[in-house]
Amino acid sequence: MGVTVVGAGVVGLLSAWQLRREGHAVTLIAPEIARDASYAAAGMLAPISEVQYGQDRLYPLMTAARAEYPAFLATLAAAVDAPTGWRENGTILLAADRSDRDAVADLVAVQQAHGMAVEPLTSGQLRRREPALAPGISKGWDVPSDHQVDPRMLASCALAALESPLDPARFPDAGPPARRVEARVTAVGGPDAEGSHTPTLDDGTQRTAQKVLLVPGLGCADIAGLPARAPLDLRPVHGDVLRLRVRPGQLLAGEDHVLGATVRAKVAGRSVYLVPRADGGLVIGASSREDGMPGTHAGSVQELLDDAVAVLPAVKEMELEEITTRARPGTPDDIPYLGRLEGAPDVVISTGYSRHGILLAPLAARLAAALLSDDGEAALSAADRQMLAHMSPTRSLTAPEMTPTGL
Repeated sequence: MGVTVVGAGVVGLLSAWQLRREGHAVTLIAPEIARDASYAAAGMLAPISEVQYGQDRLYPLMTAARAEYPAFLATLAAAVDAPTGWRENGTILLAADRSDRDAVADLVAVQQAHGMAVEPLTSGQLRRREPALAPGISKGWDVPSDHQVDPRMLASCALAALESPLDPARFPDAGPPARRVEARVTAVGGPDAEGSHTPTLDDGTQRTAQKVLLVPGLGCADIAGLPARAPLDLRPVHGDVLRLRVRPGQLLAGEDHVLGATVRAKVAGRSVYLVPRADGGLVIGASSREDGMPGTHAGSVQELLDDAVAVLPAVKEMELEEITTRARPGTPDDIPYLGRLEGAPDVVISTGYSRHGILLAPLAARLAAALLSDDGEAALSAADRQMLAHMSPTRSLTAPEMTPTGL
């Protein structure tokens, strides 16, 4: 069966790969591959350390998605010989001073109350784990199960898997290599008498699609036709992210980086994260702005550098390679939109992932594919159905909470 996937961020690419694996003939339509929010993302797979107050309905989605990552990445590894940037390096939560320590400790208590594995570190343990950290750090906690993936590598790997011939012994049910159309979809019409839909491209041409998966991020508001009949409450949440590189002179003999684990710190009440890459890179982020400015905010960059240096003084001597600013698609309750469009059962919307898009991508891919398969939804578990209800584009923002035990 043919499925047209509109959008090629990490969620769109992984969804397209899931659809191909399940036997669909996939057409991927996007002007570029993973150049919007996915391009800026650090790729922390952190259902524990990403926890914030008032987001109880989001925790089960994050936990379920993280559990699906290893098996999902294994399917990509079986398809193509390309790196995904997966690293099991764990995460450390840090508090810079006494007031930050109280704030982080309160959040740790929330995490532990939900059964999450977060353990305090003594000063000696912290120093042995990460000797390059600033000596005045007030307190640290270990989150060993929160890891990372490089979104840029993951996107390249997923695209290669989509377009490559597959070994029929490993993928006996797979569809043909995906077709890619470099264009922007401006409208989606239909269904017609045969049940088909007509995506319109920015050059005015129209295509016929049996089923459509809309994964356009904030671009959903720019697509006329069916999406316009079911408007979504999306807002741009801008973020500034820095990419640095460790200089060889900063390393001791035998070292390949000044930092081992991913660090999420609270500094003067502000949040900053530092994500070490295997190649010696370091991602620092991320601001969260709703000021309407699409360009880079100078003050945010200054704060990110100041806070990163306060945690890891070696940052001051690194090479600054890139500053990236992108807008994430946010929803009022921070829960993404995933479900069928009303009046168009063969059109599924998947957007609004905000800063959790990389983490939630495998779960989003599997659930979207189920909705687009003739018998896929029938095979969903009760937990899957509950998650879909909470992600429904027509949901009430006062829906009852999901419970981690239900997943």
